[in-house]
Parts: sequence; structure tokens; C-alpha cells
Amino acid sequence: MPKRKRGIKGDAASRREAIRKRERRVVETEEEAADCQLWHNMARTEERKKQKNQVIADCQTWHNVGRREEPKKQKNKEIDDWQ
Repeated sequence: MPKRKRGIKGDAASRREAIRKRERRVVETEEEAADCQLWHNMARTEERKKQKNQVIADCQTWHNVGRREEPKKQKNKEIDDWQ
């Protein structure tokens, strides 16, 4: 008597394989979407850092301009006081 074959045959096997392929594709697309989201968030974070640094640089520039003008005002006031 021949040995009995085990496992799934025919259409059921091909359906199961098709399901596995689809599941793999779904997992791959989810991973790609997660990677894409990660890169998007990183880019957005970098952009925010650049903007914040620009604001800080602008503030420092204005602060330095004010400091340069203060001695002029003081000097002018001293000159006026002497006159």
C-alpha cells in the first residue's frame, strides 16, 4: 500500500501561498510607510532647528546692534553734559 501524502494539495495550497505573499507585501509596505514617516519627521525636525537657530541669530544680531549704539548714546550724552 502506498504511503499517504501529507499536507495541503491543489487549490488550497496555492490559495495559502497567495495569502502569504499578500501578507508579506502588506508588511513590506507598512515598513516602507514607517520609514517614510520617520524621514519626514526627521526632515521637519531639522527644518524647525534651522528656523530656531535663525531666530536666535537674529536676536543676537539685534542685541549686538543695541550694544554698539549704547556707547554712542552715552558718549553723546557725556558730550552734551560737558557743554
